Amino acid sequence: MRQVRREGFREFAEGRSGPLYRSACLLTSGDTHLAEDLVQETLGRMYLLWGRISRIDNPAAYAQTVLVRAFLTHQRRRSAGERPVGEFPEPGAPTTGGSDPALRLTLLEALGRLAPKDRAVLVLRYWEDRSVEETADAMNASSAAVRTRTTRALVRLREQLGGSLSEFAGL
Repeated sequence: MRQVRREGFREFAEGRSGPLYRSACLLTSGDTHLAEDLVQETLGRMYLLWGRISRIDNPAAYAQTVLVRAFLTHQRRRSAGERPVGEFPEPGAPTTGGSDPALRLTLLEALGRLAPKDRAVLVLRYWEDRSVEETADAMNASSAAVRTRTTRALVRLREQLGGSLSEFAGL
């Protein structure tokens, strides 16, 4: 029984590690080391629940929720404000054909200037393509709060990026 449980979790972890890592990189504004830590913490928590996973309708969505909550918990800690300076971190996720590295760095930098909850709501709504209700559940907030935070976060992001994203990125 334990071997079956381990194999099931191993398959889940191998299949979800990449998507979790990409989301974590966006949440952390490209801090790949913190993203790796968050994914590891998420998978650790999922392993502890794996025996009861049959009660969870969508384990992948649940893992995403665990990741977001781990990120928000990390941001509340006092040491979360410590950031290395001097160089951009390593690229978080492999680039796809046609993507622009300068644009990616610009967007990651702009996301990094947002408050953690603003960043989380944008990643969940637009990167993960979650509904308002799913985002509210993941963030432990009301649907109205998610809608308000999404609107305000988009306004802040647009203010940071200026009138035209291509002008801001120097394209």
